[in-house]
Amino acid sequence: MKVAFISLGCDKNTVDTEMMLGMLNDAGHELVYNEEEADTVVINTCAFILDAKKESIDNILRVGELKSEGKVKHIIVTGCLGQRYTDEIKGSIPEVDAIVGIQSFDKIIEVIDELDKKSSPVVEMAPLNEKPIYGKKRLLTTPIHYAYLKIAEGCSKGCTYCIIPSLRGTYRSVPKEALIKEAEDLADRGVKELILVAQETTVYGMDLYGKKVLPDLIRGLAAIEGIEHIRLLYCYPEEIDDELITLMKNEPKLYHYLDMPIQHASDKILRSMGRRATEAGLRELIAKLRKEIPDIVIRTTLISGFPGETISDYHTLKRFVKDMRFDRLGVFPYSAEEGTIAATMPHKKPQFVKEYRKNAIMKLQRDIIYAANEAMKGSELDVVIQGRLPEDEVYVARSYRDAPDVDGNVFIQTDREFISGDNIRVKITQAAGYDLIAVPVS
Repeated sequence: MKVAFISLGCDKNTVDTEMMLGMLNDAGHELVYNEEEADTVVINTCAFILDAKKESIDNILRVGELKSEGKVKHIIVTGCLGQRYTDEIKGSIPEVDAIVGIQSFDKIIEVIDELDKKSSPVVEMAPLNEKPIYGKKRLLTTPIHYAYLKIAEGCSKGCTYCIIPSLRGTYRSVPKEALIKEAEDLADRGVKELILVAQETTVYGMDLYGKKVLPDLIRGLAAIEGIEHIRLLYCYPEEIDDELITLMKNEPKLYHYLDMPIQHASDKILRSMGRRATEAGLRELIAKLRKEIPDIVIRTTLISGFPGETISDYHTLKRFVKDMRFDRLGVFPYSAEEGTIAATMPHKKPQFVKEYRKNAIMKLQRDIIYAANEAMKGSELDVVIQGRLPEDEVYVARSYRDAPDVDGNVFIQTDREFISGDNIRVKITQAAGYDLIAVPVS
C-alpha cells in the first residue's frame, strides 16, 4: 500500500511514528508525503490537553473528508487519542478503519493487512504496563544530524492535572544496552546530536535497576564514536542531584542545557498539583546550577490558572519568573482533563483569567529574553547548521542554547556555503526578538 503519516503531539510520539515508518518501509509499503496520494493514512494523535485533542480530531475529520471523496481508502488512528477514546471514535467517526493503542503500534503491519478483510473497525490494544516497545529500526523524520532517543515510557509521578499515567501507563525504562545499541545505529547513519526524552528522564532506570542511572546512560552514549552532543529534556527538579550536575559540568558532549518543567512556584499550588518541589527548593537548585555551570541554559514550563490559584499565588509565580530570569519559558493555561484529580477540584478559573495570567507572564518573559539576547551582541557561539532560507539569503542554525522546535534560532548572514549538520563558530551581530543574527567567525 501507499501510506502517509500525520504525526501530532510530543517528541515521544515522533519516535513512535519513526518506528512505525521503519516497520512499514521494511515490509515493502510505499511511504508518501501527500495524503491524497495514499491508500492509507495513519494519524498518530495526541490527547494531553484540550487543544491537542482538538488538533487530533480536526485532522481525523479532514482526512475523513478525503476518504468520502474517494481520495483515501483507509484511516488508522494511533497514539493517545485512540488509546483514550476508542469507543467514542468507533461510535462517532465511522470513517476510521482501525484504532491502535499506545502499546500496540508495533502491530501496524498486521493491522494494515487486516483492513480489507474487516467490515468493522480493527482495534489493536495491549495492556498499558507491558514493557515499552523498542529495538525497531526507525525512519527518521528529523534532519539527519539529530534524533530523539526515547529512554522510557509512561510516568508514575501522579501529578493531579496529568492524564499520562492513564494514557501511557506507569514508568518503564528501556534497558540501557538497548539504548546504546539504538544510539550506535543512529550514529552510523549520521546522527551527531541525541536528544534524550521521556515523560521524565531524571528517574531513568529506577524500575529496572533499583536506582537512578541516567548519568551511567549518558556516559555510555557519550562514548559512542560519532555522537558529538547530548541534550536533556524533561528533568523534574526534585530528581536533579549532584551526580547529574557534576556530569553536566564535566562531560564535554553533554550540552549545558536543562529542560526542567516546574509548573508553578507557589507552595500551595505545587502541593495541590501533586508536585514535590517547593519555591525555596527551586530557588536553591537554580542558584546551584548557575554557580556550578555558569553558562547553563534553563528551560521551564508553567501552568496558569490552576484551580485555587489566588491573586497571591499568581503574583508569587510572576515574582519568581522575574527573579529567576529563565533562559527559556513556556506557559500553558490550565486544561481540566476528565479522569484527573484536578478536574474535580473547586475554585476553577474562567478561561479569560487563565489566558490573561499566561499572557502577562509571557510578556514578562519576553522582556527578559529580549534583554538577554541584546546582551549577547558581540559574543561568539558554536552553532549547528539546520538549513538555508534562500529567499532571505540566510542560514538557520541552533546553538547549545536552543532545542529544536521549542526555542529560537541563530540566523547567519554569509556568502559561504554550508550544509545541514555543519558545526561552525559565529559572532552575534544583532538580536531579533527570540532569535539571534550572526556572521561566521573567520
